[in-house]
This record gives sequence, structure tokens and C-alpha cells, in this order.
Amino acid sequence: MNTDIRIDISRATSAAVGQEHGITPAELREIAPRVESAHAILQDERRQGVYGFYDLYKDQAALSDVKATADHFASLRYDNLVVLGIGGSALGATALATALKPPYYNALTKRARKGCPRLFVMDNIDPVTFRQMMRLCPPQKTLYNVISKSGGTAETMAQLMIVIDLIERKLGAPAAKDHIVVTTNPRGNDAPPSHLHPVADQYGLKEFVVPLNVGGRFSVFSPVGMFPAAVLGLDLDAMVAGCAAMDARCSKPGIKDNPAYLRAAVQYLADTRKGKVMSVMMPYADALRDVADWYRQLWAESLGKRHDLDGDEVYTGQTPIRALGATDQHSQIQLYREGPNNKLINVIEVRRFANTLRIPDVLHGIAALDYVRGKSMNKLMAAELRGTIDALRSSARPVTRIILPRINAHSVAQLLYMLEVETAMAGRLYNVQTFDQPGVEEGKRIARRLMGGSA
Repeated sequence: MNTDIRIDISRATSAAVGQEHGITPAELREIAPRVESAHAILQDERRQGVYGFYDLYKDQAALSDVKATADHFASLRYDNLVVLGIGGSALGATALATALKPPYYNALTKRARKGCPRLFVMDNIDPVTFRQMMRLCPPQKTLYNVISKSGGTAETMAQLMIVIDLIERKLGAPAAKDHIVVTTNPRGNDAPPSHLHPVADQYGLKEFVVPLNVGGRFSVFSPVGMFPAAVLGLDLDAMVAGCAAMDARCSKPGIKDNPAYLRAAVQYLADTRKGKVMSVMMPYADALRDVADWYRQLWAESLGKRHDLDGDEVYTGQTPIRALGATDQHSQIQLYREGPNNKLINVIEVRRFANTLRIPDVLHGIAALDYVRGKSMNKLMAAELRGTIDALRSSARPVTRIILPRINAHSVAQLLYMLEVETAMAGRLYNVQTFDQPGVEEGKRIARRLMGGSA
């Protein structure tokens, strides 16, 4: 069976939804040279190490360290892994766990979890939620992974302060080294210091580094995502292979052979030529729902920019929206079909689920159910998907399809890697700085002042 994911843009073309709303062959031909020029720039920046996300999967030393550390903590048989992080420090690990662990994973027995801990990703500072986590996860049975590149993320550091106080009171300060792992900036003359460095020094904590040339939302294949994945027993080697397979495809210069560039071109043209200012990511699999959440940050923070690379005010970027098939057919599709025609819908579909569930031959007194009786839930999901995209097409609403043969570590890694490269190319097409987020910082400064700190 072919293990490569497949891209289909046919339902986003003028042949499918008309020239007003769909991309024309001429528009694809017109943008092709721009894509190839941008490819040359991106590849040059990759060679120079300007942006390091491309090659994270190749860092065997980091991966070996991650595996060895995960094995060490596995020997301590903790019941819980608590990730303290927000944004890119949390969304990647969440997406991987939701995609690759069984549904309702935390509700399974430890034996059913194959000895792996439950996962709690604390990506907010809601005091009710955090206190409940503390009740569910006593420190003696919990490993905490605190993730912040700068160590200056107020939300994450506040969480850490609560955890350290809890460990010191319940277990004693010397126990912290057995319960906390730090993921942060590297140390060195060229690296900005992290507030997590003195914490690691004080308590003797294990420390992972995020390369300086890797931003948080592009860090899923660094220890940010890989250490939680390893602790949960996920197949890191299969992820590496998936990244390598997609990297080979995404290293080609043209949109015909490069799925990431094709998708970037379609998204960009849909926005700038067809008025599709919103990009909906709609997987038809519960396991991929948090991939849509991860993508939402990736697309929004990377492309939503006030200024372009020339310093001009542009206020650019599509608004990403998370949806889930078939669930959101009953909440959002009404808007997508009959509301403003300003969205590109990106459907993720899975050719073969991990199991088949038959719909029993019962309720014979209800003739209206004859069409599903004796069929499978798999077939119903496929029919719901096809019905939705056909209905969208009849309303001249453009759709792209991302098709996974199965959901596994190899295919999910391909998907995430492709979306990262797609975002990098889209940033070049929009002519913006893809890898910063200046709009986030002002809110942080204001919050700091309100708490009595300096801006």
C-alpha cells in the first residue's frame, strides 16, 4: 500500500467552481515562476541555517537523547506526564498524541496504555483547570515537562512556580530533578539567556534545547514535540521516516511535483485573487482534530502581518478556522454553503481507519433507516464526506483534499512537515516575515505592566 499522502486541488479550480471562485490553469502557470524563485531563496536560507525546522528530523543526537531520557523516566513508572507550555510549546505534542494514541487514552488503565503515563497538556492559566490537574496528578506520580524558549512566558513560568512549590512541600527540593524536565534555549555566548537556565541549575534538572533558528510553532519535530511523544511510547523512527519522505517531495522546485508548494500557491491565489480570506481545515477523523488546531496557530501567526518585507503596511493573511467532519456539517456547513463565499475549505480524509465498525441489522420497524442498516460506520463517514464536498461544489465553494492512506506516525509526520513547508512558501508569496509574531508581544507587555512588572 502506498504510504505517501496525496493532494487533490481539483475541486478548488475554475473547472469545478467557476472562474470567479476557482483557480484557473493560467493563474497556476503565472505563479509558477514566483514559486520557483521563492524556492531558491528558501533553500538558500535552509543551507545557511537561517531557519532550522527543515532539518530537525535529521538531528540524531537530539533524538537519541530524547529516547534515552524517555527510557530513564519510563523506568520510574510515573502515572502522568504534564506538559507546561502554551502555543507552539503545547499544540504539537497535543496533535501528535491525539492522532497517534487511542481515543480516550487517559481513561484507559495503565496496562491498556502499555505502561505509558497519561498526558495533560496545560496550555492555559485557567485556575480551575490547573487546580484540578494538580488534584488528578499528585507530584510523586508525575513527570512535568516545562517548555519555553525564553523562559519568559508568563503563563508557563507561573505554572512552573506552582509546580515547584508543590514538589518542595510534598517531596522536598532534591526530588525536583526526578520530576521536572526543561525544554528551552541553548546556552552559549550567541544565545539569549533563558530564565529556565537558573531553574535547571538550581534543581539539577535535565535540559533539552530548542535550536535558536526554530520558532515555537515550527518546533514539533524538536524535543518540544518529540520528548512528550517518546514518553508516550510513540514511534519516533517512523516519524523521522515520514519527515524524510515528505522532505524529498518538498525539496522539488515546482508546484507540479511539490505538494506543499502546490497547496501554498492555491491558498495564496484563493485569498488574493478569489477573495477567500478564510482557510478552513476540516479533517474527517477525530484523531486529526488537533492537527487542525496546530495548523490554526501555524497559519495565523506566520502569515497575519501588518508589514511586508519591504516595510509597507499590508495587513495580510488568511484567517484559519478549525472544523471537524462529520460533526461540523451540523454547525458550520450551512454558513460555508450559503453564507459569504470567502472561504477555502481544506478537507483531510483517511482512506482506511484502524478498524471497521458495522452498523447492526436492527430497528426493523423504522424503514427510514434501511439505507444504513447492515452497512459500516466507515462507509457512512465516507459518504458524509463525499456528500459534503459535492454539496460545496454545487454552491461554487472551493475545496482542497489532503488524503492520508492511514493514520500512523509516518503519515502524520508527513502531514505536519508538509504544512510547515507550505507555510514557509506562503510567507514568501505574501512577502512577509513568516517566522516572527510582533503582534503577540504588545499584549504581553501590557499584561506585564498590569501585573506590576516592567514592560
